[in-house]
Amino acid sequence: MSNPRAQHSGMRTRPGVLESRLIDIGREKFAREIWGRTPLLTRRAGEFSDLCTAEGIDELISRRGLRTPFLRVAKDGTSLPDSSFTSPAGAGATIGDQLDDTMLWRSFADGATLVLHALHRTWEPISRFGTDLSTELGHPIQVNAYITPPGGRGFDHHYDVHDVFVVQIEGTKRWVIHEPVHPAPLRHQPWTDHRAAVTRTAAGPACIDTLLEPGDCLYLPRGWIHAAEARDETSIHLTVGVHNWTRHALAEQLVRATLDALGDDPEMRRTLPVGLDGIGDEIGAVRERLMTALVEADPTSPFDRIRREQGRPAPLGPLSQLAAVLDLHPDTTVRLRGALHARLEGSYLVTRVGRFAVPKEDLPGVTRLLDGETHRAKTLGVDLVERFLRAGILTPAER
Repeated sequence: MSNPRAQHSGMRTRPGVLESRLIDIGREKFAREIWGRTPLLTRRAGEFSDLCTAEGIDELISRRGLRTPFLRVAKDGTSLPDSSFTSPAGAGATIGDQLDDTMLWRSFADGATLVLHALHRTWEPISRFGTDLSTELGHPIQVNAYITPPGGRGFDHHYDVHDVFVVQIEGTKRWVIHEPVHPAPLRHQPWTDHRAAVTRTAAGPACIDTLLEPGDCLYLPRGWIHAAEARDETSIHLTVGVHNWTRHALAEQLVRATLDALGDDPEMRRTLPVGLDGIGDEIGAVRERLMTALVEADPTSPFDRIRREQGRPAPLGPLSQLAAVLDLHPDTTVRLRGALHARLEGSYLVTRVGRFAVPKEDLPGVTRLLDGETHRAKTLGVDLVERFLRAGILTPAER
């Protein structure tokens, strides 16, 4: 049984990232009428310069030593080869696929779009934003930046296999959107599987043809066909990709859990007959055992697997972590590491970074730390705090 005070229990005391920064219709209405169903355009959704700026883009490209695949370059619907914008970085950094800012500048000046991938891994403000939004939505988040010169077009009409929130940072961009030809595609069903239908539909009347300006946010469910083109100035926008968990994914996890359980059944490990005689009877027996195991499977197991695969826990600095262990004393302040999805299951603490036995005498302290607040080591138990610091479950509180 999960602890009702588990981290991220769903209780909200103030509007989350979705409601405060991306939409203006309220979380409940968005969930009921928009989510996974239809696009939503929110004008002047918010100020996003804290997440990304032109200066920040220049820093990432020219000073951070990024490598592929953290950047892609596209022009007129075609992705350029990595060799056209990468090179070794000189003495002590001879890896050959680091970004070459001179080559990137030339491509950009020639009309190419620069796509910075996975900014939730490389840029701290976006990392915090993505973690908060992922926690709120319950689905993994990826954030990319698209930098397009005046009049540039990076990609042809296509659809994505994940939902997106498009956040316009600088400049303007025209978005042309058509209804799906393959609604709610799964991750292994890309638009290229329906290329002809996408092309035909994109040639017809659009359901949305609009210009995004700084502060605007456009939500597109997966499958909606779209293309975008910068106008008379450089455009920077973030695409916040929501890698939706689906009923199909839940079924996959349920079947996986069932097969794991059947691995403990000696009858299911039995060898099939020589010559595969009576294979029909074997299939019938396997089907019967499989159906029984599905019915008896723990209904929380597939959901737990999904939560573990949601994403990464909050960053952990090895040096500050070691300092916290070495300097530990009763008044040391610590807190539960962010985005662990920690919860008590009986006498075990289950987290993204492992499953840990909790002695009976430590249960009060563990229950207390699950509130996500800052605690002194003496209120949790100094030995417990040291063990959980070493395990990467607790981190030193910010000073």
